[in-house]
Amino acid sequence: MLKKISVLFFCAISVFAAESLVSNFTFAVATGPSTGTLWVLSRGDAGSGVTLVTLALGESQVNVISMKSDFFDQEKTAVHDGVFSDVTGETRRTPFLYTEKLGFVVPMLGLDSVESFRQPEGFYSVKTSRILETPLDEPIVELDSAYSSPMAKSIGAFAYDTSTSVLWFSRGILGIESYDVSGSISDPKISNFVLDAKDGSLDTLNRNKKINASENPPIFGLSLHPETSMLWLATEKGLYHQTANRSFEKVEALKDSRVTGVWIGGTPIQIIAETSAREESVTKSKLWRSWNGSDFKEVVFRDTLGKIQKDVYDKADYSVSNVAFIRNKAFLAVQTIEGSISGLVKLDSIGAIPWNHTRQWLYDVEAGVLNKNTILTSVAAIPLTDDIMGLAVSSYGSGISVSADSGQTWSHILNQTAVKDNLGTIRMIPSVTVAHGESMVAYKLGQRSKVTIEVFSYDMRRVRTIVKDVVREENAVRSSKATEDFWDGLDDHGRPCAMGVYYVRVKDNHGHVGWGKVMTLGGNRK
Repeated sequence: MLKKISVLFFCAISVFAAESLVSNFTFAVATGPSTGTLWVLSRGDAGSGVTLVTLALGESQVNVISMKSDFFDQEKTAVHDGVFSDVTGETRRTPFLYTEKLGFVVPMLGLDSVESFRQPEGFYSVKTSRILETPLDEPIVELDSAYSSPMAKSIGAFAYDTSTSVLWFSRGILGIESYDVSGSISDPKISNFVLDAKDGSLDTLNRNKKINASENPPIFGLSLHPETSMLWLATEKGLYHQTANRSFEKVEALKDSRVTGVWIGGTPIQIIAETSAREESVTKSKLWRSWNGSDFKEVVFRDTLGKIQKDVYDKADYSVSNVAFIRNKAFLAVQTIEGSISGLVKLDSIGAIPWNHTRQWLYDVEAGVLNKNTILTSVAAIPLTDDIMGLAVSSYGSGISVSADSGQTWSHILNQTAVKDNLGTIRMIPSVTVAHGESMVAYKLGQRSKVTIEVFSYDMRRVRTIVKDVVREENAVRSSKATEDFWDGLDDHGRPCAMGVYYVRVKDNHGHVGWGKVMTLGGNRK
């Protein structure tokens, strides 16, 4: 369970606001209000809130220009306490969306009867880094006891219709809700609906209605088709799509499935659906796709030799957090149910794209997506420039990562101990390491430079050159490249250095020199 955030940190908002994420424990990334900006949702011991990050493309990495943050009230958050422990797909993700009219929207959760953040209370909307609360009343209805828990009524997904200025969100057993701001943001029209599984109609949810889950199946996720603006609904009783007469029809291939999520996008259009059900203490999951209007089929997982492998998604015990689309590729952020393995699954026109790796279809820390073994929590497509659509991922403990080349290379952005400009401070993180360990050399440049990093023994004998004359960009937070600028406790010959204190020198080609200090315990990392 996630820890309840301490109120002691909220006095430091002004300190964080200028140049850091709210926390390195991030759960969502989304397009910002302008090109080259993105929203980041955080929840960790350092606080819970959002950060607006402004980026610029350098020659070798994506650089941070500025960060502006705001915090949630300490008695509310946007990430529920069971996001990692829940065992079915629909409750293992944090829904989010960026809309031009409302800004960045995420759920608003309060404390339930056992002091856990699982009580749905509405949603947050964020514009220009200022958080606005939108409380929503829970419809007064009669429910079966199986659906009495707060999370059975939580927001599972958002969708926004730009043509009508309506924000839609799924509410589980409460169906779906529309938040119409076509007239005024300050005076929205709010309506609740349930799906009638018999005739496919979307019926108004009247006060004191008795909801029968077999007739009005819970709606876990939804999405709008970008070309038709028709709604697609992921329900406990199948996948439904809206028709020209505004009623809903069930997708034949998934008519008997418990569909926990649906995502639509890309060129040509892809529709991706996840099915997930708990059977005898085991979660059974499958991944489905319609490509360019074709019938839904299970996603193909082929190995590096081109041979199709069966039941990969279920055997790996994956669950989708979110999906990002860039042209004909889909990037799925997945994590294992009741486990800590996570990464990206990439789909092309054939299916999952493999690579030479222990887990052949998972792009994770070994592919450079993350800078250490942390849980990848979400992914989004971000316009970095007018011509370049980038990818951004969030992680539980390692900030965010951004790619400008569709996931080939990544820049890592996270909070660390402050360093001064022009190599004025050199930090080793951590300051104590072991052979084959990893201590990052943290430094900050005032301009684009060629950097050399060297390690010296206590008697000033050079034992290791980490990098030599490599290009590093100016960066408002940190110029280090986490995947390269680190010392592993070895000398230039690959031998473990003796236990002791070592000095680290960083030089640039503009005459700046900085020194840091690190201790190695020698030996090998266990």
